[in-house]
Amino acid sequence: MTSFDEFEFRNIQVDRHGGLAVLTVDRPKALNALSADTFAEIAEALDLLMEDPEVGALIVTGGGEKAFVAGADISELAAMEGVYAGREASLAGQDVMHQLTSLPIPTIAAINGYALGGGLELALACDIRVASGTARLGLPEVTLGLLPGYGGTQRLARLIGAGRALDLMLTARQVKAEEALAMGLVNYVADNALTKAREIAETMLKNGPIAMSLVKEAVRRGLDTTLEGGLEIEADLFGMAMSTQDFREGTRAFLDKRRAEFKGE
Repeated sequence: MTSFDEFEFRNIQVDRHGGLAVLTVDRPKALNALSADTFAEIAEALDLLMEDPEVGALIVTGGGEKAFVAGADISELAAMEGVYAGREASLAGQDVMHQLTSLPIPTIAAINGYALGGGLELALACDIRVASGTARLGLPEVTLGLLPGYGGTQRLARLIGAGRALDLMLTARQVKAEEALAMGLVNYVADNALTKAREIAETMLKNGPIAMSLVKEAVRRGLDTTLEGGLEIEADLFGMAMSTQDFREGTRAFLDKRRAEFKGE
């Protein structure tokens, strides 16, 4: 297994405390903009985290006080020309977002400031979003003559509905934390997004890790099929869960009136 100590990150930081990992996009002078190098480092970090069996939950946040991630690196995009270059840039960003979405562990975005463009797309790739009171969220790509290219047009519409998603994307307006909460764009608003995200993660870490992974799989796969198809997926995964030692431990602990000690087996 490759160690984090063997890899030098320049644009992100990764801290691990017990079963919780925190990935911080750390380019505060650039408002944590997502450059190609930053994307590559996030992808590498996610691979390393998945090789660590002790990591049971991940928080993604931004360094500094102003931004979660204020968007893509516009200077890099401005230097590109042509359909091929644009498509490849979009696919590269989508790959990293998909990698984050596909993690079997719970993921939480701690939105501590501006989450615009690629930054909001990064947050949308997480399972849960926590916003600070100073957060500002939006997909303003049309002001650049672009559209969201890292999954935003698809994930946002699935999350809050096509009408609300089109409103945000076509007006390019930024919404404050409370409005984001009201429309279902974020799950929580807190004075300190990272502190709240840690509290949520610690609650999740008490639960069965295989069961949580199967919950994520059921929801993800179910969104791409009919209700009947989704129910079949749910039944299959329910059966898989019942074949685990974690299920045996969880039911025994419930009957014994004690806290379950899950081992992910």
